[in-house]
Amino acid sequence: MDVQRFLEEHEITENPFGAEEARHDPVFDRIVARGGMAHPELTKILGSPDRPHTSVVFGEKGTGKTALRLLMARRVLEHNKEHPGQRTLLLAHDDFNPMLDVMGRNKARMGMRRARDPDRLLASIRLEDHQDAILSLAVRKIVDGLLGQPQGDEPMTMPQPLAERIKEMPRETRVDLAVLAALYDAPRGGASALARWTRVRRKLRLGWRFLISPLQFGAIIATIAAFAFLLLPIAVDTLGISDVEPQDWMVWVGRVFAGVASFLWIWWLGRRLRIWYMARRILRECPAVDRQPADMRKILQSLAPHDRTSHPWPRTGGDGVHARYELTEMLMGVLRALGHTAVIVLVDRVDEPTLVAGRPERMRRLIWPMFDSKFLQQDQIGMKLLLPMELRYLIHKESAAFFQEARLDKQSLVDRLAWTGAILYDLCTARLRACHRNPDSDVSLTDLFTEDVGRNTLVEVLGQMQQPRDAFKMMYAVLLEHCRNVTEEQPEYRIPRLTLEAVRRSQAQRINELQRGLSPA
Repeated sequence: MDVQRFLEEHEITENPFGAEEARHDPVFDRIVARGGMAHPELTKILGSPDRPHTSVVFGEKGTGKTALRLLMARRVLEHNKEHPGQRTLLLAHDDFNPMLDVMGRNKARMGMRRARDPDRLLASIRLEDHQDAILSLAVRKIVDGLLGQPQGDEPMTMPQPLAERIKEMPRETRVDLAVLAALYDAPRGGASALARWTRVRRKLRLGWRFLISPLQFGAIIATIAAFAFLLLPIAVDTLGISDVEPQDWMVWVGRVFAGVASFLWIWWLGRRLRIWYMARRILRECPAVDRQPADMRKILQSLAPHDRTSHPWPRTGGDGVHARYELTEMLMGVLRALGHTAVIVLVDRVDEPTLVAGRPERMRRLIWPMFDSKFLQQDQIGMKLLLPMELRYLIHKESAAFFQEARLDKQSLVDRLAWTGAILYDLCTARLRACHRNPDSDVSLTDLFTEDVGRNTLVEVLGQMQQPRDAFKMMYAVLLEHCRNVTEEQPEYRIPRLTLEAVRRSQAQRINELQRGLSPA
């Protein structure tokens, strides 16, 4: 018998248990849209969106970490609609491939040996690199809104156009945004960073920018005047013009102009060298930001000198982390001017980057720099770290000094994201109702089985699956096994207990082999 025919008999329009990834699951989307059920610890993990805190969650593959992330994003979106004056900016720091690719290219350009070696590259990751990546995500979202471009899955919600809010900002705040954009704005799709910066500068109304600076213009005028006064006597003697007698004061004036021109050219050259050195230092200190040296120099040149000197820039050593905290404070000031009072950063999919390839030690090198108490406890910034269970085993092997620095006792730690049979039963029932022809149906999971399969039996069976992904796989296998054993001529629309038990045993064996590393899925 066809599975779809079995489901249609129960007025179910699609298979509720076919998807295995929350990001690509339309059934999950419908459950979220209805404000459906979630893991009981979601409230602890998310907290209050307008006063976010850090949470560290460890869970096996398939326990619903990505689903938690999507549910938190939904709750934040609802909060922003209900509180337009106290919105929360949501950032997804979950795609590490671009960050690692950019770092590999930049370190290779700087002459780092074997920059493409995954272990060496991951070992070189610092807290500053994660701070730069997060600041880049926030600044790009702001700039995209300013320029009217698409902002991704979690756009900035504004009660009025962002360009109008920018006009109401004081110049100091607009300059702060310009400095952040100069450092961290990264256009998508290989677009020109310099062209995008030019548009940003125009939108921020920072004043006219001439082709040459006043200093360079003065140096050119002084040079022309020096040549004019110094060459006039020579021209008179060469051409034999008797009507004009060169005066000695012209030579002295020419020498004065030559001295002034030399001073101005040296001053201009020194400024160019300082900008060159500044751009080089920034690029060395921010390898996670995609910038070309020539673009960085031109962007810095377009900023007024007092704006360059009055703002923090990435520095070497311990001051580098401090500079990032100052830049984060600048970002929060800009966000407050735009009506945002908090930021939530979602860290997920740690095992998926190409260079990590699911290896626990490489995941450790990628994530461990973020376990810094000051970083995790920033005011009005909530870090939500959704981490694989392999890192839980590694973190328990760390020294007392590590725990003292990370202060995990203050980070709303969820040591293991666990699911009971009762929660999985309710979750499967919710998926059935989301796929039912009648949105208000009270269909239950027991309706698919014969009378000798009660709720307690299903709760016990689902509890052995331990997590949503395996529970859905088991239910999918139960439906498939039942339909394989039933003919179209003599259909049976209730699944017997014997089929459930057979599938349960095979799925339990699969989970056991998976945990022992003997099975791929």
